[in-house]
Amino acid sequence: MTPAPLTSMQRVGTTLSHREPDRVPFFLLFTMHGAKALGLSIREYFASAANVVEGQLRLRQRFGHDCLYGFFYAAVEVEAWGTEVLFAADGPPTAGASIIRHPDDIARLEPPVVEDTPCLRRVVEAVAGMKARIGDEAPIIGVVMSPFSLPVMQMGFEGYLELLQEHPAHFERLMQVNEAFCVAWANAQLAAGATVICYFDPLASPSMVPPALYRRTGRAIATRTLARIKGPTATHFASGRCLPILDDVQGTGTGAVAVSALEDLAAIKAACAGRLTVIGNLNAIEMRRWQTADAAAAVRTAIAKAARGGGYILSDNHGEIPWQVPDDVLLAVADAVRTYGTYPLSEIPDGS
Repeated sequence: MTPAPLTSMQRVGTTLSHREPDRVPFFLLFTMHGAKALGLSIREYFASAANVVEGQLRLRQRFGHDCLYGFFYAAVEVEAWGTEVLFAADGPPTAGASIIRHPDDIARLEPPVVEDTPCLRRVVEAVAGMKARIGDEAPIIGVVMSPFSLPVMQMGFEGYLELLQEHPAHFERLMQVNEAFCVAWANAQLAAGATVICYFDPLASPSMVPPALYRRTGRAIATRTLARIKGPTATHFASGRCLPILDDVQGTGTGAVAVSALEDLAAIKAACAGRLTVIGNLNAIEMRRWQTADAAAAVRTAIAKAARGGGYILSDNHGEIPWQVPDDVLLAVADAVRTYGTYPLSEIPDGS
C-alpha cells in the first residue's frame, strides 16, 4: 500500500531535521499575488486582514506550495513608527520620508506597541486568521526586519552607514530600541499562530557590508535578538550573498538560511549540511522573464545541487515573488518540484 503523502507541516519538519521527506518542500513567498487572486488593487488588498487570509489560501490551493506567508510589505515596520507608505499599482508598497533625519532624533524614539498600531494589528489578525483556517497542516511564516537592517528604511542607507561608523552612541541607542521592537513584533506573530519567524537581515550580507563590520555589529545584535524570540527562526538576506559568514550566522541561533541566486547552491549546501537548512535560490527577478521550460530547468538544477539528504526547501532568493511573474511560470515551478523532487531522488546532473 502506498503511504499517504505527508502534510506540508510534516514535510517541512522532516527536512528541517536534515532527513528526506516524501518530496522536496517548496515555498512560494507570495505577497501581492493575493490581490490578483481577489481582483483587488494592492492598496485594497492590504487594507484588510481578511483579504490577506483569503488570498493566501487561494494561492496555496492553486499552486500547492508548502506554506502560508504572513508578510504584507517591508514598509509596514516603518509605517508603524509613523512613516507614510506609498502604494504602486504593480509593485510592493514602499516607505516615504525617513523618520530619522538627524542622529539626535534617535534619542526620542520609542518602539511602537504592536497592539496599539493598526498596520501591525492587521498583520497579527491575518496570521491568526490563517491559523484558524489551516491549523497545523502547513507552516505559517511570520516576518520581521532585523534591528540591524531596519535603519535603512528608518533613515536611509547613506545616513545609516555614517551612523554605523561615526556615531557609536547613537547606533547603540537605535539598536536597543529596534531590538525591543523586533522581539515584541516577532513574539506577537508567534502568539497569533505563526510557526516560524523569518528574520530579514539584508544589511548583514557581504553584498552590503564587509564581513568584519557585520561581525562587530550585526552578529551580536542577531544573537541577542533571536535568543528572545519565542520560536524558531530562519535568516534571510533578501538576495544578498551569505557564504562567507555562514559560520557566524549559525552562531546566532537561527535554524535555516535563505540564500542568493548569485551563489553556488551546491557550495552553500555543503557548508550548511547538518547545521542549517538551506532555502532558495530561484532568481526572483529573472522569473519575470522565464518561460515554463526555464522554470523547470532552474528547479531541476536546484534540486540536483541541494536536495539530497534533506535540509533543503526550494524557494525564490528574494523573499517575495514579483507582481510580474506569471502564473504559468509558477505552476511550472510547482510541477517541476513534483517531477524532480520526489524522494528518493533520481540522479540528476546539476547543470554546473
